[in-house]
Amino acid sequence: MGAKSKGSENVESKLVSEKDTNSNAPANKRKKRKEHYDEKEERIQHILWHEEEKKHPWQNPPPKVKVTTKKGVYHMNLEMTIGAAPELTYLWLIDSWGSHFYDEKKRRDLMKNISIKVLTEDGPRRVIQVEKAVVYDFFSLTSIPIPLHLIVEENEKDLTKEKVMLMKVFEGNYKLEPVYVDQERLCKKRLPKSQEEYKKCSGGQGKIATKLIINQYFEPYPPFNLPPLSWYIRGNTIKTSKNLLNALQDTAKIIRSTKG
Repeated sequence: MGAKSKGSENVESKLVSEKDTNSNAPANKRKKRKEHYDEKEERIQHILWHEEEKKHPWQNPPPKVKVTTKKGVYHMNLEMTIGAAPELTYLWLIDSWGSHFYDEKKRRDLMKNISIKVLTEDGPRRVIQVEKAVVYDFFSLTSIPIPLHLIVEENEKDLTKEKVMLMKVFEGNYKLEPVYVDQERLCKKRLPKSQEEYKKCSGGQGKIATKLIINQYFEPYPPFNLPPLSWYIRGNTIKTSKNLLNALQDTAKIIRSTKG
């Protein structure tokens, strides 16, 4: 796996007050988002990934998870690599209209979009209200939808999350970093420091993957913050997060296998 560049997409989230989300955004809002990223470059990356997938299928490295606790607040640090370019991965993460989190084994959506309302929009920046539901497996007996009420401030940087059921604290940040998959093979000793350098030294034939780094902080409300309930909430929150990200890797695999 090639080294990453210094450049990255930073997306931060923090807890704010809850608001109602009842309206649906008009379909033409979706088209405007395409104006703010390089469709031509995304198309080139898709072709490179698709051709390579037919010869040598991408193997997803297992995610790395580390959890610590301080004053009752859990800190989950999660790192994983996705076989898709950062720009495309970013769109999957912030896409408010579609679901890219599908469980192939159990044939179910792990995250569903219930409603969305565009509050303001100015070029690449917009503020929207979103209501989602995340599947939460309850003691391996049944699954219940956990509602998520979100305020999303998009300028390719900021994401703000609202209240989550059972959680007193639920906030965090994530970062996307490009991984230059073919730099050693195509760039030899000229290790690129930017996507432009990588494109030049690889002759435009180098694939770009994504390193996703997540720092999530959460603390359950009483009595769920006390053992043994806290142990279960902790374990299942980690499991749910990993399931969502594994589903994201599956989405990338489907895209790589599909001829555009």
